Amino acid sequence: MENTSLIIMVGGASSRMKKSLKAKEDKKGIMDNIPHKSLIPVGKNERPFLYYLVRNAVEAGYTKLYLITSPENQAFQNLKDNDGLPSGMEVFLAIQTVPDGRAKPLGTADALQQCLDQYPELKQTTFTVCNGDNLYSVGALEDLRKNRKALHALISYGSSGFDYTEDRIAKFAVMDISSDGFLQQIIEKPNVEDVPKYKEASGELRVSMNIFSFSGAEIYPYLKNCPMDPVRNEKELPKAVAILVGEQPRSVFCIPRSEHIPDLTDANDIQLFKNLE
Repeated sequence: MENTSLIIMVGGASSRMKKSLKAKEDKKGIMDNIPHKSLIPVGKNERPFLYYLVRNAVEAGYTKLYLITSPENQAFQNLKDNDGLPSGMEVFLAIQTVPDGRAKPLGTADALQQCLDQYPELKQTTFTVCNGDNLYSVGALEDLRKNRKALHALISYGSSGFDYTEDRIAKFAVMDISSDGFLQQIIEKPNVEDVPKYKEASGELRVSMNIFSFSGAEIYPYLKNCPMDPVRNEKELPKAVAILVGEQPRSVFCIPRSEHIPDLTDANDIQLFKNLE
């Protein structure tokens, strides 16, 4: 089934990113009037960060874009209505509502479930889903559109390709992958002392940067039934994937890549965005 739909999770500004921005003299106060981190102006033309991610998606061949936002999404509505994104994609907004009694959203698995509930056509197709604060490459986005050996796929990034510290890399979701490329286990934010046991014989650590391609019908039950993380009190997408591969071995194919992924929450990467055109 051809994959031409991209879902981007664009939540509110994180405290980690605000700390990074405050560390830069020319970026202090930038979040005062910007409700979402993916709307931060970057590059020579001061376009929203999201513009460059969507531009890569257009080049990779996607034609439909679904943005999962918060209910206070007027900024994204304005971006959509005023042609503030690259042409070539039909744009839809999905709203992740917050359950009564909670102060913040229920997590990434819940965000994706709510998007599929609002756009049921996604349950009948294959799509890609990713974060809104990482600048994924055209190549990575293209890889997830290709035919593969399983219903689902993800990009497995080699840690040696990152320009991050080991401590930072240890905070990503790490993966155990079979010799023929299928996901066997994914662990979100593992204990630091456990990270070495997931390294390959070469010393490479394979990590997830939250970019997946799913068959909507097959992933939906795992989103809906994803348990709450006991520490973070959220329904996390990697946990839904972990349960999926536990019940359905060889259902998620891992596509290896080795490259740095510029991240809006990293103080050093913010400097990389200055030269975008």
